[in-house]
Amino acid sequence: IQAGLGLAPMPDEPARLRGQSAQRPFHIVLVEPEIPPNTGNVARICAATACPLHLVGPLGFRIDEHAVRRAGLDYWHLVDVRQHPDLESAERAIRAEAAPNTPRSWFLSAKARRSYLEVEYQLGDALVFGKESVGLPPELLEERAEWTIGIPTIGEVRSHNLGNAVGIALYEALRQRGLLAPRGAMEP
Repeated sequence: IQAGLGLAPMPDEPARLRGQSAQRPFHIVLVEPEIPPNTGNVARICAATACPLHLVGPLGFRIDEHAVRRAGLDYWHLVDVRQHPDLESAERAIRAEAAPNTPRSWFLSAKARRSYLEVEYQLGDALVFGKESVGLPPELLEERAEWTIGIPTIGEVRSHNLGNAVGIALYEALRQRGLLAPRGAMEP
């Protein structure tokens, strides 16, 4: 059996660092993702963090079993993937699951005026990302300006890659909630 393929670890393989356990700590929402490898990267982050992945609207690719297997996404079965026709449906489903709590939706955009580091995340919140080519619709960002945050860049790039942006924002939210502190002993 080979390690790294989702199979039993090799006897001499070192234990892996594991964070604190939390059931569905945050929701990751991708609105009309266009690039399959980006969504695959985000799915892996979701599998590693126990966060549901919500795919909203038309996708720029297929996610049926054959397409996923062909793409080599051997961790896809570890991802809680949910599809929604529109953002309103996704937010409604997230709120229903969280009741009586009220999760918030944070809209990530390169055009934000506030940094993702300036907000306090609550367990159950949704991190919402737009399509790779144009981001989230400007009218949505205007309507939800107080909930729009961004990841600052230092260089001249337009924005971060979708998978990187999800990882950056999600791991800050996990850090704030104390979920990255190592569990007692490391697990294989």
